[in-house]
Amino acid sequence: MDKKMNFDEIIEKIGSFGKYQIIQVILMCLPHINAAIFMVMSVILLGVPKYRCNIPGYTGDTYLIQSPEHQTLVDNYIPRSSDSTKDYDQCHIYNNNSTYSHNSTFPGNRSTVECDSWVYSQSTFTETFVSEHDLVCSNGDLLSLTKMMFFVGVLVGSFTFGLLADRYGRKFSMCCAIVLQLLSSVGLAWAPNLPVYITLRFMIGATTNGIVLTTFVLTLEIVGTSKRVQASMINGFFFAGGEVILAGLSYLLRNWQYIELIVGSSTVFYLSFFWIIQESPRWLLNHGQTKKAEKVIKRIAEVNKKSQYLEPILNYKEDEKQKGDIRHIFTSRVLFGRTLILFLNWCVIAMTFYGLSMNTGNIGGDFYLNFMLLGLMDFPSSLLLLLLLNRIGRKKMHCTSMIVGGVSCLSTLFTTTYGGESLHGLTVALVLIGKLGAGCAFGSVFIFTSELYPTVVRNAGMGACSCFARFGSMIAPYVISSAADIGGTTGKAVPLIVFGSASIAAGLLALFLPETLNKDLPDTIEEGKLFGTPEYDSIKKTGNINKRFAMEGELSVQTGSV
Repeated sequence: MDKKMNFDEIIEKIGSFGKYQIIQVILMCLPHINAAIFMVMSVILLGVPKYRCNIPGYTGDTYLIQSPEHQTLVDNYIPRSSDSTKDYDQCHIYNNNSTYSHNSTFPGNRSTVECDSWVYSQSTFTETFVSEHDLVCSNGDLLSLTKMMFFVGVLVGSFTFGLLADRYGRKFSMCCAIVLQLLSSVGLAWAPNLPVYITLRFMIGATTNGIVLTTFVLTLEIVGTSKRVQASMINGFFFAGGEVILAGLSYLLRNWQYIELIVGSSTVFYLSFFWIIQESPRWLLNHGQTKKAEKVIKRIAEVNKKSQYLEPILNYKEDEKQKGDIRHIFTSRVLFGRTLILFLNWCVIAMTFYGLSMNTGNIGGDFYLNFMLLGLMDFPSSLLLLLLLNRIGRKKMHCTSMIVGGVSCLSTLFTTTYGGESLHGLTVALVLIGKLGAGCAFGSVFIFTSELYPTVVRNAGMGACSCFARFGSMIAPYVISSAADIGGTTGKAVPLIVFGSASIAAGLLALFLPETLNKDLPDTIEEGKLFGTPEYDSIKKTGNINKRFAMEGELSVQTGSV
């Protein structure tokens, strides 16, 4: 052939989004249901019910008042809380000098001491890991660390599975993550203590993000340029479905072990992916595995009924492919500048997206209703992405989502501080808009990032950005815990103020990134450097980019965007 075809042209010939891609994309979206559940599951597993100190000597004590006599005992032993949002002092008990007696009025010393046993309300949760192991008061200091360690695992998984995917293949990395996730998630249901719990949640975090990244990139790399948004954004509906399923499952079971066991066991289904999911032909071509890529391309053409186009495609002789690794995104001024902006955006989006779900208990009202509504908001966010990403572009969609969501979160300062319970409905509505904005931003930044990085470092670049997203996720539990540290209605507003202001700042910085709408994906590092310039499209079409760089050396790209 005189004209050499790139992979985007090949996939357009054999079907950019035919029957083959539809089946594969749906299969690869299914693990995102479990991913959503695992990502926000700490809200349930580490849910903190209302609690107070156990009355000494009273073996039948419960948080729920049983009788007038029981109320009297509670009044005599348990101090009232100075925080208007709580019924009782949760960590102290009156230091009465008398022993337990049904008729005692305890008129003695009213000083307080710390208690070492508690009773918990079962109105929201029957049992959580927190109530089972008494992780409250002084022991509760470990809760934020425990939640953070899951996202440390996600960070490690981003880096580890991203490198595995770029070196050994998307499918290999995905299958390794699935096996490890099955073992760790089922094992968590029997975690006997906090160290084991933290270790297993760390592993679940690592494998969850490994699966999310590899399935997303697999989805992106088997469809044509014009169908990337539709294929990628389908993930959002499955992710939203996972959050809603968790809300319903938690409402019905209300016991952390049962919920974990059911969700963890469902992972066994994904072991079948070893046989039914194909490796990315784009990755195979870029790693010189032409015969394997040819086999996958034949399969795509056959299923899509485009076999008539196989002969000219399979006679195609490739250009010599350039290798790349993660260091290339830091050694180029252009790629490094874009990477810094993406790092900040991923960090803020993750902090806000997961932080709003973690903050469910601080909003007020019915816990499960709030949790369900927050999950449901990911459906309209995915729909908006499908409708608008290909119309207004990635950059406008992303920046608008960040700013609108941020303003909504900031606005809750006024409804919580000045309105209180009378404006509770408006507060919830603003939080939901904030989650909508964060959901849209998360979906757009995924495809935006994957289109900005060239093929040879796409998974590594996505993994690096996801690493920074985990820093945001790790910060989120501490932002949420600041509400309890500050206390009152002001404390409840603080997390939302942090989320809102950070979202607005990151959204404005993203305006400096180039638009990727309707652009061919860059394959090599050189193409990545030129991406966003007027020269890129013509050079991509002619395939002369390597010759250009050989002649000119390290090209200095003069452009207004990084």
